[in-house]
Formats: sequence, structure tokens, C-alpha cells
Amino acid sequence: MRNNLSKITLLFVIGTIIYSCSLVKRVPESEKLLTKNEIFVNDELNKEDRINNLVVQQPNTKFLNYPFGLTLYNAAKPNPDSSYQAWLNKKPNRIKNLNRFLSAKQVNRLGKSFFVSGLSNFMKETGEAPVIIDEKKAIRSKERLSGFYYNNGFIRNTVTMSIDSLGKKKGKIVYKITTGKPYFIDSISKFIETPAIDSMYTLQEKKSFIKKGDQYSYLNFDNERKRITQYLRNNGVYHFQESNVKYDAIIDDSVQKMNINLKIEDRYVKDGDTLTKRPFTVYKISQVNIFTNNTSKKERNQFNDSVTYRNFNIYSAGKLKYKPKAITNAIFIEKGKLFSDNDRTLTSKSLSNLKVFNYPNIEYVEDPSDSTNTSLIANIYLMSKPKYIWQPSIDVTTSDVQEFGISGRMAFTWRNLFKRAETFELSAKGNIGSSKDLANPNNVFFNISEYGVEGKLSFPRIVFPLDTRKIIKKEMLPTTNANIGLTSQRNIGLDKENLTGVFNYNWTPKQKNTIRFDLLNIQFIKNLNPENYFNVYTSSYNTLNDLAQDYNVDPANFENGNLTTQGAVNFINDVENGSTSLNPSDQDYKVIRSIGERRERLIENNLIVSSGITFFRNTKASLLDNSFYSIRTKIESAGNVLSLLAGTKNEDLNQNGNETMFGIEYSQYIKGEIDFIKHWDFGKKNTLAMRAFAGLAVPFGNAQSIPFSRSYFSGGSNDNRGWQAYSLGPGRSGGINDFNEANFKLAYSLEYRFRVGGNFYSAFFADIGNIWNVFDNITDEDYTFNGFSSFEDLAFGSGIGLRYDFDFFVFRFDLGYKAYDPGREVGDRWLKGVNFSKTVLNFGINYPF
Repeated sequence: MRNNLSKITLLFVIGTIIYSCSLVKRVPESEKLLTKNEIFVNDELNKEDRINNLVVQQPNTKFLNYPFGLTLYNAAKPNPDSSYQAWLNKKPNRIKNLNRFLSAKQVNRLGKSFFVSGLSNFMKETGEAPVIIDEKKAIRSKERLSGFYYNNGFIRNTVTMSIDSLGKKKGKIVYKITTGKPYFIDSISKFIETPAIDSMYTLQEKKSFIKKGDQYSYLNFDNERKRITQYLRNNGVYHFQESNVKYDAIIDDSVQKMNINLKIEDRYVKDGDTLTKRPFTVYKISQVNIFTNNTSKKERNQFNDSVTYRNFNIYSAGKLKYKPKAITNAIFIEKGKLFSDNDRTLTSKSLSNLKVFNYPNIEYVEDPSDSTNTSLIANIYLMSKPKYIWQPSIDVTTSDVQEFGISGRMAFTWRNLFKRAETFELSAKGNIGSSKDLANPNNVFFNISEYGVEGKLSFPRIVFPLDTRKIIKKEMLPTTNANIGLTSQRNIGLDKENLTGVFNYNWTPKQKNTIRFDLLNIQFIKNLNPENYFNVYTSSYNTLNDLAQDYNVDPANFENGNLTTQGAVNFINDVENGSTSLNPSDQDYKVIRSIGERRERLIENNLIVSSGITFFRNTKASLLDNSFYSIRTKIESAGNVLSLLAGTKNEDLNQNGNETMFGIEYSQYIKGEIDFIKHWDFGKKNTLAMRAFAGLAVPFGNAQSIPFSRSYFSGGSNDNRGWQAYSLGPGRSGGINDFNEANFKLAYSLEYRFRVGGNFYSAFFADIGNIWNVFDNITDEDYTFNGFSSFEDLAFGSGIGLRYDFDFFVFRFDLGYKAYDPGREVGDRWLKGVNFSKTVLNFGINYPF
């Protein structure tokens, strides 16, 4: 035993030495690899990310405490082209021998190939070069740390820096910060030269970010400078800039106090070669000129058509193509109003929202006809987008349904349809494909098809019989959309014809909030080939076929020892009619009845007419913002309008005893959802992301269940990644169906994302959730939500993911495992799916949430 222990110790020591040497393989002899930064604040080690991120040089990124990126970089050849040439010339006959098979040009190009130099170049680009300690950068870091504490009130802080050796060609940098005592604001005074500015500031002085008695903070001073500028520029002071706000500070070191003097001097104006001081002026808008169809500055004064509408002067280089109201409704800069940056920004957004113009150019010039020099002329230059757009596209696809497919789409866009900035889009799509799973007696290669047509009409306003402008103001950028579409499938599943129609409104009540109101959402689904059910839902068929071997009473249901598709239906009817030996209390009876109920639900035609409202808020400031949250809530109600209409038509009830419309049983339910996402940025491209979701759809009135298209499923690359899509739940049933769905869902996901090296990222994730049946026609307790006890049915999936960032999208590859499987017997649920052979592979584009 001692001998083995000594061998293990020796191997460990040798491995450590080799590992240590490999890290500094590309570090020059006179340099040191930066292994870590240590920051001591008042003699205590500080590990806050916001402090550590101030350091300019950071050690190489580590994955599970291993510098994967650095190792990858070190494994690459430093100069693969030179190494290749050296290899060629090492033996005199090597080039001659290669030239027997390749030309001289090909031999030289071989050095550029992936396996000779391309692999090394890829490893260097993907990996990370060693971070060599740079004293100049360390001094910059020292200055940044000092500046940070200065800006937070520690005016007399001191920072020292030292580079410590950690062995051969390795080192660390130690920063020691002594903050000293914080400084507080003792008094605030002001000096504002322009009387008008002084009066305006006094009205808003109580909103100041700078308060007497507060600890000094540069951020408060910066926010106050922005607040003053924003307020003045939104109230007519056109020439005011942030740089006009200045502060003087008198510091008393004996008591750590600061006396602040706010200074706003008159502006400097260049008059010839000299600068003169002038008071700030409050400007009003005297004219608003709108120039349409202009392509260059040279054409701005060339117009053939003009009109004055509600104090707006509209000019066009050719015949005016727009009704004046369509343009002026989108403009918030008005004659007689004070100049305002907010009006300019809102005008730009509103004009862009029309989708018929490129981004507008808005300019202000002083009105030469105003002797008081207090007027501005606003000139708005608009360039129209193309009126007609034709967009054909074609793709080659493959999926679980088809081995090979060709899809095409043709879209025609017509802008400014009724001369009020409407947009109409008509598109047609088609797909033909080949599937070996289908019967193909004529041996036709393309044996499946799907085609459809869709029309979309968008209005940049609310289209409603009543005036809604007091509720939904034009500042909220409202739009109205009307869509209608028809698709048809052949030899795909049960084959469907799908008719959809949507009439909705969208508006933005606040900058980060949007609301969508679906006044009418219609969906009609007709199954053309319900006889194909058991060819599609093979798991249900296999279960039924196995049970039929024991309980079937009619030999005509079999062919070659297996149920025919019609025989499967007959067998279900025989069981429910009591023609077999099964009793309703038997478990096998319940399974067969459940399969029959599911079949009836999925082959029935659906008529859904619903209304709903969705609220969405997203606080993300930019693409680089990794600290934000979003929340989406939705309430939808279906069937109420049809319920009223059905009472007037007096149609006969169907075989289920429910009302019909045009011979089809209509759906009736109410549905509510909430989806919350939160991201925390820990710096160094490390992010914690969380998602919580809850949704419930309750059938009532004319329905006992929710249509398949409106139900919930669990599992998949954007859900619980320990299970494939549709394979989890409901409840503890074990996901025995081909497509498992229900009307109640809970889901929670947590994911820690971090950088591995280069553009490679990774993540650890945990997903919790499940679906259940509740308030519908399913009564089996394995499927239904039964109060707090059903929280034991929450499935727990976990795993690790690898991602590659292509800048414009992220390719995602996640390995999921069933950490807790409620479909297993109690006491046998934990960690039974954590096995490499049971890995669930998930591929996706961009992050799951």
C-alpha cells in the first residue's frame, strides 16, 4: 500500500510540474504570467466584482479553475508556416517526392491547409494568449482604483501596487488601498448668469441629486448635470449643453467637508474671429416644414407640390403621395410650442413607426424673420422607402417529418396602400418533401406537401369606430394589424387545413412597456385524415396493441398478429362497451380509455375565437446589457362571442351534447400566463439568468378540455432540458404518450453562464417544472394537480452547456440529465437519469431565455 501511495504521489508531482510548465510555455524568459490580482482595502482582501473589474489586466479565463483557453493557445504552433517550410527542407528529397503527386503550387498551398496551419491558427484565435504582467497597465489600474474611491467620497485615498513572483515565469499583482475618511457636502450655492435659466432652475431645485449632508458621489453630480440639461432643453433652451453645467468645490480637510458652488455661465458665441458672451434664449417653434421624397441636400429646395395642413408646411419633390394627416399625426413638433428634445425624439420614433420612410432627418434653424431672435424653424426631411417590394426565397430542409424537403416563399409588400402610411403584405409559401415513413404505392419521391397563403395589413394608428385618442394617445405609437392566413398539409400527421385570422392593436404606454390587445383571434383547424391517428401516435398504438393481445375479443381487429388502425379503434370501443373481460376499476381499462379519450380530442376539428391582452416590459438597455429583467403577462378568453351567436342559430347539439357553430364544436376557455426573466451581470462575462413561468387554461361552458394548439407541454431545448419536447408529464404519469400536453404548467430555470475562452462560453443549468391537468375532463390523479402534494411531481433536470458566439447569433449545445424524475416510483426518482448513456442532447440558436 505504501509503495502504491508513493507512486501516486510521484505521478501527481510530475503531473503538476508538467501542467505548471505548460502554462508558461509561451511566456518569454524575462516576463511573468499574471496568475491573479489581489486587492486589499484598508488591509482587508476585497473580492467584489465591481472593484476587481477596474483592474486593466485580468488573468486568463478559467473553466472549472482550469485555463482552457490558455492551454488551447499554447498547444498551437507559434509559426506553422515556418515550421512547414522547415519540415519541407529538412530532407533534400522531400519536396521532390511530394512533387510526384502534387504540383509545386499545391505543395506550397499545403502549408496553408487546415491540418498544417489552419488548425494552429484556429486554436490561437479561439484560445487566449498568456496575459503577461505589464507594469504600465498595472499603474493605470492603480489610478483607476484611486479614481473610483475618489468619486465615491474618499478624496484623500492612497493606492500602492507591487508585483510579486510566484515561481518561474509566474506572478501576481497586489494593490493596497487606504481609503481615508469620506467627505460630505456641507453647503450648496449657485451662480447662474442668465435670469431666465436661474428662474427655471429654481422651480426644479428640489429635484436635485445633490443634497446637503450627503457623502460626495461623482455619479450624483453627473446625474444632476444631465437632469438640468434635459429639463432646460425640453423647455425651449435650444443652445444649452451638459458642458454648460460646472461645479466648484472648496474642500476642508480638517473636517472632511465640501462646499459646492453650481455655475451656469452665459454661452460663448463665435462672432467672426472673436468669442462673445450671450445669455441663453428660450425658443419657440415658428414654422414646421416637412420635405418628402428628398434624396439629397441639393433637392431640399426643389419641390413641385406643397400643402399647408394644421400649421404644417408639407413639400414634395414630385406629386405628394401621402395624405397630410398621415404624416402630421406622427409629428410632435408643433408651431407655437417651446423647443423640446423629447418632441424631436418622439417625432423620429413615430415617423419610423410608419414604416414608409427611412430614419428622418430633423434640423432646427433660427428664424431670420423674427426680430426678437427667439424663434426656431423645424425642417423635417423624409425619404420614402420603396413602395413595392418583391421578396422570393427558397430553402432546402430536413426534419423528423421529412428526410428531404424544398420550401419556397414569395412575399409582396405594398407600402402606403391608402396613402395614409398603411402597409400590406401578401405572401405565399409551399413545401414539398420526401418521407420514407409513409405508404408510397406509386413510388413518388415527393410524397408530402404543405402550402399556404397569408395577407397582412398594418395601420399606424388605432382603427376603431369610437375615438380612442384620450385613452391611447399618439405618443404611445399605436398600430392596428389585420392578418388572415390559410395553410394545408398533405401526408403530414393527420393532414390539416388551418384558417387563421387576427385583428389586434399594439401600443407603447411607456418607453419599456408594450401592450397588445387581440380584439379577435380566429383559428379553424380541420383534420383531413383522422384515420391516420395510430400511424402518427405510435406509442399509443404500441400500448394498445400489447394490451389487445390479452383482451381483444374480435379476431377481425387483427392482421398478421397486430391490430389494424381500424381494429385499434374497434378494440377501444369494445373495452368501453364492456365487451371484454376488463372492468372500469382495472388499471388496463383506465389506460385504454385514456388513449381513446386522447384520440377523440386530437382528431376533432377545432374552432377557436378568442380575445386577449398581453403586457410586456423589458428593462434591457442595449445588446450588451446583461443586468435586466423582463415580464410578460397575458389573459385570453375564447368562445364567449360564439356562445352568444350559437344561441341565435339554434343548431343541434353534437354527440357530446355541446353546442356547435357551422357544425363544429367551438372551444370555450379562459387562459392566463406570467413569464418573468431576470439577469444578473457578475462581470468578466459571467451572468446568472433566471426564468419563472406559470400558465393555466380553464375550459368552461361548451368545453371540457383545451384545444391541443392552446395547451402546454414540457421539455425541450428552451424548457426542461432533461427531457425531450413533449416527453415530460403530465404529473407523474411518466410521459407515456407521443405528445404529452395539459392545461396547467409551472416552470423555473436557473443558468450560470461564463466564458471558457475566445468565443466559447459554457453554462451550468437547473430546470424545474411539469404540466398537469386541472379543471378539465381528466380525473386520473397521476395526471392531475391535486394541491400541495402535486409539487412532488415537479421534475428536476440539470446539466452543462457549451455555446459559441458568432456575434450575430449564439449556437447552443446543452447536455441535460434527469436529476429527479416524477415518472418513476417513489424512492427511485433521484439521480437515476444522471448517466452519460442517458444524456438528452439539446441544440438551439441563441440563449433559452
